[in-house]
Amino acid sequence: MTDAERRVWGRLPDGARDALTARLAPADLRTALLDVARTRAAAVRPADLLRRWRDDRFVRPADSDPRVLAEVEARLWRLLPAEFAGVELSPVVPLGTCSAVAPVSQDRIVSTMRATEVVSDATNALAVEAAVRRRRQPAAGEVHLAASHRHLRAQPFGPGMSAHFRLFALVSSARDTGSGRTEARLLVRHLSYWQRVLDALPATPRLRYTVLDDPVVAERVADTVVPALATGGGVALVEEPGRERGRGYYVAAALRLTAGDGSEAVELGDGGFTGWTALLTGDAKERCLVSCLSTERLAALAGTPR
Repeated sequence: MTDAERRVWGRLPDGARDALTARLAPADLRTALLDVARTRAAAVRPADLLRRWRDDRFVRPADSDPRVLAEVEARLWRLLPAEFAGVELSPVVPLGTCSAVAPVSQDRIVSTMRATEVVSDATNALAVEAAVRRRRQPAAGEVHLAASHRHLRAQPFGPGMSAHFRLFALVSSARDTGSGRTEARLLVRHLSYWQRVLDALPATPRLRYTVLDDPVVAERVADTVVPALATGGGVALVEEPGRERGRGYYVAAALRLTAGDGSEAVELGDGGFTGWTALLTGDAKERCLVSCLSTERLAALAGTPR
């Protein structure tokens, strides 16, 4: 517990924290929190609203032009292979959608009083939907999902950075068939798509991959993934063996989408294998690859797409 949390709970009657976190039934907790929100909302005046609109980073509109974003995202949908099903996500997901399956602090997520949280990572939400669909399939089935969604995150990103942003996300889930073949097939599917997406960029686009201590996947990347991506025009597949970020979050392999070289390189997207659908389905053989791209950064680099 942080000092701030101890200070706040210390101001409340003994047992208040236990009541709110454990003893109250979910419906009763929701009733109490809604009463608090209703009471506080009744005290808001127009001047308070204007001040919050001006100063609160969670509610300020994005700087991006929605017309340009719409054109960029329309192109992303046009390029998407038919096997990917589009999903229009709700603005909220069940409480714990990220922290239940990944090493993510709930402090980074905007939680609501109705046992939900605002979408902070569409790949987590799509993984839950993929797990639901996989349970309806035979073992040999596959699920490939895509979504374009505005995300809201609670952690500060620094001066001039927005708390919310749009990502175009892919999630694929399929059962392991051994020898890294499933991982290779999913990697080719995602990377080939991002290769087509980035091919129109004037900057130098790169698909960067890192094998995370998995020699079998390393073999399949070398003999299957790299040859399959070799015909991708001006978008090269580059190994990034020194990458440390994402270890413990991703398993087997991770990827990055960048534009430009050296210190001028702009990161457009990220991804990798996770254990999310394996946890959600209770099947350790389930493999899950996620990847995403910032459509606002892509629009800034590409301008109006062709």
